[in-house]
Amino acid sequence: MKKQKNYYARTDIYNMMIRLHARHKRTDQARGLFFEMQKWRCKPDVDTYNALIHAHGQVGQWRWALNIMEDMLSAAIPPSRSTYNNLINACGSSGNWREALKVCKKMTENGVGPDLYSKALSYFELMKGTHIRPDTTALNIVINCLVKLGQFGKAMDIFNSMRAERADSRPDIVTFTSIIHLYSVCGQIENCKAVFNAMLAEGIQPNIVSYNTLMAVYASHGMSKEAAAVFDQIKQNGFRPDVVSYTSLLNAYGRSQLPEKAREIFDMMKRNNCKPNLVIYNALIDAYGSNGLLPEAVEVLRQVEQDGIKPNIVSICTLLAPFEKAIALYKSMRKRKVLADSVTYTVLISGSYKLSRYSEALGFLDDMVGLKIPLTKEVYSSLICVYSKQAVAEAESMFNMIKVSGCCPDVVAYTAMLHAYNSAENWAKASAIFLEMEENGIQPDSIACSALMRAFNKGGQPSKVLVLAKYMREKAIPLNDAVFFEMVSACSM
Repeated sequence: MKKQKNYYARTDIYNMMIRLHARHKRTDQARGLFFEMQKWRCKPDVDTYNALIHAHGQVGQWRWALNIMEDMLSAAIPPSRSTYNNLINACGSSGNWREALKVCKKMTENGVGPDLYSKALSYFELMKGTHIRPDTTALNIVINCLVKLGQFGKAMDIFNSMRAERADSRPDIVTFTSIIHLYSVCGQIENCKAVFNAMLAEGIQPNIVSYNTLMAVYASHGMSKEAAAVFDQIKQNGFRPDVVSYTSLLNAYGRSQLPEKAREIFDMMKRNNCKPNLVIYNALIDAYGSNGLLPEAVEVLRQVEQDGIKPNIVSICTLLAPFEKAIALYKSMRKRKVLADSVTYTVLISGSYKLSRYSEALGFLDDMVGLKIPLTKEVYSSLICVYSKQAVAEAESMFNMIKVSGCCPDVVAYTAMLHAYNSAENWAKASAIFLEMEENGIQPDSIACSALMRAFNKGGQPSKVLVLAKYMREKAIPLNDAVFFEMVSACSM
C-alpha cells in the first residue's frame, strides 16, 4: 500500500514538471521527462498525456500531438475532455481544421461532449460542408473564439463575409463590439473608431458594452478627451454609466496627468450610487501616485480599508512606483511639521525594502518611534522583511514583538521569517515556523511554500520538498514557477 502511495507521488511530480516545460514551450524537455518516468517504471496517467499533448500543441506540432494520443489509446488509458480539447486546439491553431473536425467527431462518438470553445472552432467547419447556414449568433461565437486564439485574420475574414451584400447573416452589435476589441488588442485605435462609426452608419445602435469597449481603448492610451466624449454619449443616449465606464474614464484622466479630474469622476460615481470596487480604487491610487501625490494616494488607501475592502498587491505597488517623489514629499511634510501616520510609514518602509534600501527603512522606524506612532501589524511585517535580509536575530526579535503587542502575525510576516531562515540555511527553524503558521490557522500560500522548499533544498532535504508538494495539492494551493523550480531541483538531487 505504501509503495502505491509513493508511485502516485512520483507521477504527480513528473506531471507538474512536464506542465512547467509546456508552459515555457520546451517540448524536448517535456518529452524527455515522459521517457524518463517510464525508465523508472513510473506509469504515465491521463494527466501526463494531456500535459504532453498540450506541450506540442503550444508550438504547433499537431502531428506529434496526434501520435501521443495514439500511444495513450494503446496504453489503454481513456482520453478525457481535456485530451480532446488539447488536440483540437493543437490542430486548429496550426490551421488544420480538417484534423480538428475529425477529433471533434471522435470526441462525440466516445461520449465526451465538447465545450463551447471546441464547438466554435470545429463544428463551424462541419456546418460548411452541409446545407446548414450558420446564423449571426454562431458566427459571433466563432469570431469571439478566433480573437481569443489570436487568429485575427480569420476573424476579419468572417466579419467581412457577413458584411457582403448577399450575406445571409448580417453583423449585429455583438459582432461589431468583438471587432472593436480585436483592433484594441492590436493597438489600432483609428480602426476601433472606424468600426464604431461603420456600426452607426449601418443603423446599429451601440449598447453600454460597445461604448465601454471604445472607452477602454482611449483610456489605455491616455486619450482623456476622446474617452470623456464617449462617456457623454453614454448619458446622452439614455444609458447609465456602470463601474466599467467610470473606471475607464478615471484611468484616462490618470494617464493624462489630470488627477483632479480623476477625483471628480470618482466623486460623481459615488453621487450616482454606483458603488466603487477595488479596481476603481486602484485606478484612483494610480492617478495620484503616478503624478507624485503620495499623501492623496495614501488617503485613498485608507479609505479603501475604511470601506471594508482589503487592498491587494496592486494597491501597494502602485504607491511604490513614484518612490523618489514620495521620499521628497515625506521630507517636505516633516519640515512643515505635518504629522504622518502609520499607513504612510508602512508605504515608505515597504518601498525601501522593495528597493533594497534597508538602512533607509530602519531610519523610518526611528522616526516612528521618535514620534510615538504605534507600530501596526503591517509595519512589523515590513520590518521583518527588512531584517530578514540583514540579521536573523533582529528578524526573530521583531517577530516576537508582534506577538507581545497583541497582534497576530499574518502570512506576510511568517513568509518573511521563512526567507530569513532560508538565508541562514536553517531548514529546521523554517519548518517549525511553517508548522506554527498552520497551528495559528493561517493558510500558507505558494510564496511561503516555495520559501520552505528552498530551505529544504539548501539543507539537503529533497524528500521533504516532495512531501510539501503533495501537501500543496491536498490544500489546493496554486503552484507557481518558484515551486516548480524547487521541485525540479529536489528531483535532480
